[in-house]
Amino acid sequence: MRKTQATVQVALALMAGPYGRHWGYQLSKATGLRSGVLYPIIHRMHDDGWLKDGWEPNLNGKPPRRYYEITEKGLVELGALVAEARTDVRFSALVQRFA
Repeated sequence: MRKTQATVQVALALMAGPYGRHWGYQLSKATGLRSGVLYPIIHRMHDDGWLKDGWEPNLNGKPPRRYYEITEKGLVELGALVAEARTDVRFSALVQRFA
C-alpha cells in the first residue's frame, strides 16, 4: 500500500487503539479526512486483510453501524507502516499529532 499522508493518518488512528473497534465516523473525526478519501483507504486495508468488519446490532431503533477491527496481519502491516512513517520527515507532523 502506498504511503500517503491520508494512509498514514488512517494507520495512526487505527493503531491508537489496535485491539478495539473502529467506526468510519470516529476515524473521520480523528484524521480529519472526508469520507471520499477515508473509505477507499479502509476498503483497501480490508481487501488486503488488514481489517475485518462487522455490524453493531440495531440499538434503540437506530440503524446498525459497521465497524472495523485490525487483524493479526493488520497489526504487523500497520505497525510497519507507522514505524516507517516515524522515520520519514514527510510524516513528522502527523506522527506528532497522534503521539
